[in-house]
Amino acid sequence: MSTIELKKNLHSLVDSIENENLLMKFYDLMSKMKDVKNGQLWSRLSKEEQEELLLSEKESEDPKNLLSYNEMKNKHSKWL
Repeated sequence: MSTIELKKNLHSLVDSIENENLLMKFYDLMSKMKDVKNGQLWSRLSKEEQEELLLSEKESEDPKNLLSYNEMKNKHSKWL
């Protein structure tokens, strides 16, 4: 997807959202992220945290490590 298409789709998505609270969260997230330089968060992690994150990403690529939406919902129902 090109940058132009991405922006168009993003505008369409925002235009379709009626929930003001959701829009505010989205706005806050986008405002914070636009000022973050590439790699800035990564460089703040310790070597152990970086390795753990890379391992988590690798493990998430194996379907046997994934939970369905319903399994996750049941597992964390007391917090929902």
